[in-house]
Amino acid sequence: MGDGGNRDRFFSRESLWLIYLLLAAVVLYTANLGGLPLRDWDEGIVAGVARNIWRAESGSQTWLYPTINYSEPYWNKPPLVHGLIALSYQIFGISEWSTRLAPALLSAASVPLVYLIGREIFPHLSTAILSALVYLNLLPVARHGRVAMLDGAISCWFCFGVWCLLRGRKKHGWLLGTGIALGMICLTKGIMIGVLLGGILLCFIAWDSPKLWQISYLWTGLLLGLIPAISWYTLQYRHYGAAFLGINLGTQTFNRIWSPISTIAAPPWYYLLEIAKYGLPWLIFLPYGLKIALRERHLSWGKLTLTWSVIYLLAISLMKSKLPWYVFPVYPAVSLLVGVGLDRIWRKQQPTRFWQVSLTIIAVVCWLGSGYYGLVAQAPQVEVVIVLLVVAISFSVASVLLWQGNRHFIIVMIAGFYLALLLLFNSSQWLWELNSDFAVKPVASVLREHTPQQKIYTSYPTLRPSLEFYSDRTILPRSKSELEEIWQETAPSYFLVDSQAVAELKLQSPKILGHSGSWQIVTQKSAK
Repeated sequence: MGDGGNRDRFFSRESLWLIYLLLAAVVLYTANLGGLPLRDWDEGIVAGVARNIWRAESGSQTWLYPTINYSEPYWNKPPLVHGLIALSYQIFGISEWSTRLAPALLSAASVPLVYLIGREIFPHLSTAILSALVYLNLLPVARHGRVAMLDGAISCWFCFGVWCLLRGRKKHGWLLGTGIALGMICLTKGIMIGVLLGGILLCFIAWDSPKLWQISYLWTGLLLGLIPAISWYTLQYRHYGAAFLGINLGTQTFNRIWSPISTIAAPPWYYLLEIAKYGLPWLIFLPYGLKIALRERHLSWGKLTLTWSVIYLLAISLMKSKLPWYVFPVYPAVSLLVGVGLDRIWRKQQPTRFWQVSLTIIAVVCWLGSGYYGLVAQAPQVEVVIVLLVVAISFSVASVLLWQGNRHFIIVMIAGFYLALLLLFNSSQWLWELNSDFAVKPVASVLREHTPQQKIYTSYPTLRPSLEFYSDRTILPRSKSELEEIWQETAPSYFLVDSQAVAELKLQSPKILGHSGSWQIVTQKSAK
């Protein structure tokens, strides 16, 4: 790695790195993409909305007024990504792979965008490369960017907006892209996230380049970006009335600032813990990068990374609702800070005892983990053992190099962790949330076979959007007393209940239509 050569050559070193990073990201983000079922919550919901757009009759406006289940209005988020997934369904058919493809590709595109941002703010090519490689190898980014959710797209749009803003300081026409990117954010996840991320960019402009306030391209871009978003919200209001605003802007948006979602609440330092849990091993070098940023806060890169990370983390930490993926848009800034630290080490900065000891501890923990899952656990997990062994071996080698003061430990860490992530994503373990509940696909298969397309009531206490997607049924949780009441008053009614609930419920003349594991589908004997 070194400084870039002639930027005007088509296949300059910079251009080749851009291609390499994009290819590496696409390979990692799409590996075994359809190997595991969709998870709850968001994947099931996003897939259900996209399927309704895809199978809507020609000439319908479902793409504009999205629905969930059959015809129930979907007021949670604008349908930009849902529409892209529907397009994927049109080309490739419905599958887990086609559901996750568009979000994964957008997430992958953010890797070279981090590199391009680095080229605008750092004097050395190596700093931009290392920042992008750190972002590529962040576990929460790589794993969450593969699922059919909206956060990878948000990161992509925002990185594009930041890059256009940085280029727009010299070539003002690029400022149009910043406004368009913010508009795409609003059409992906709503106005609140657009206002927050737009506010970060405006704060950076005020600190770094206040003269841009006078450039018409900036305001024209914002106008071009916001017109489609405002138009969409206006059309929804005209179509549905005030109820839409109450749900979309109320319950699903601003209420989350001061009220937790259901019982989902956490202390203000929740997101710092999330970064600490999943940011290793790169987190070791974050304090050093942050220290350099504070020292060089008079430079554009210091202003950008500090504004980006501090304002965004402060905003989401003060919100009452806490969800792990809310932190996703801060990871590009974290990667830039870590990249700065690694580049200073690459340029002969002497390693500290903290780095040496921390990396050694991580390697030892991985060795112990591989031994536990391979020899001690009741059910040995070979796939997990292989992943941990790759990390343990590569980090052990990197640790030895670090203790020796050899800068090539960085290359060993990056290559080893990338290989470990690739092995993880080609295993059955990368979406570990699926292990927390019963598998939905077998149950969904029985539901499709034995029930009509009507509401199914279940004794399961919470919604399972993935089960609704795979069964193509609306499945509503109900209490014991509610199930008994429905049984008496509605015929035919179809219940999805476990064996314990069957024994406890007072159902007259139940007829078992099918079962999967402990789950049974029952209806009244009088039903056809």
